[in-house]
Amino acid sequence: MDVDAALLVCRFLHYAAAMAVFGASAFLAVLAPKPLAVGLERRLRPVLVTTAGLAAVTTFAWLMLKTGEIGEGWADTLDPSLIAAVLSDSSFGWAFLWRLAFAICLPAAFLLGERRLPALALASGLLLASLALTGHAAMLSGWPGLAQRLNHMLHLLAAGAWLGALIPLLPCLALIGATSPSPAAGQALRRFSAAGHVAVVLVVVTGSINTAFVLGRLPTNWSSPYQALLALKISLVAVMIALALTNRYGLVPRLRAARTKTLRAMACLTAVELLLGAAVLALVSQFGMIDPA
Repeated sequence: MDVDAALLVCRFLHYAAAMAVFGASAFLAVLAPKPLAVGLERRLRPVLVTTAGLAAVTTFAWLMLKTGEIGEGWADTLDPSLIAAVLSDSSFGWAFLWRLAFAICLPAAFLLGERRLPALALASGLLLASLALTGHAAMLSGWPGLAQRLNHMLHLLAAGAWLGALIPLLPCLALIGATSPSPAAGQALRRFSAAGHVAVVLVVVTGSINTAFVLGRLPTNWSSPYQALLALKISLVAVMIALALTNRYGLVPRLRAARTKTLRAMACLTAVELLLGAAVLALVSQFGMIDPA
């Protein structure tokens, strides 16, 4: 595997881990009633620890692999002087100093006792938003560049809130379907439904603005690798939205009539959403390394 391929894998793992830990911790900190959040956090602790650790590790790995890409390959990924030069002599390095700081905060958040969930959501949210400081989102300068970065930050946070929150949603659905249904889980589901509408709208609006900033038009030239991958991403997101709408407006009204069957269908569609979300992140990881044209 060459450095470019390793960087592609690293980017995917970083996007997936950062969005997972942000969305899941935000769900537990904001949407789940406290007694439910305590139980869900205990159940999801391995997921939170793993994704937080992976997000932190891949931040450092991304820096080393990018250094190797700038240099002459694998030998330069561990060159301290070249890494220091990248951090100090480029706009990429300036942005990465912030990302490294946020990455260090992720494991530290687990040491904060009862405040760990809000701290984890904040640290992972900052790490996720900082992705907008480099890459295609940092193409412009001046006020247009600031608007582009802020828009992309909002896009990343909305996408992370939507996709990551699906992880704790699955055990919530199981609690609703238990012999003694959990009222708190039902309340969390209703809150997620309201917040999910906002997140999806923000993903669509900010994604459209991102496309306007980068391309200036719709990605209709499929002979361009960038536009073809972007168009595929948009199509997958459209399918995810259709599944989310089916869950909310097609299945939720049937809960009273056929609880067990409906909850099973909702869990299946939620799992499919997660898989499609992973595919979207794989596409983003790839076309984020291609010159937009």
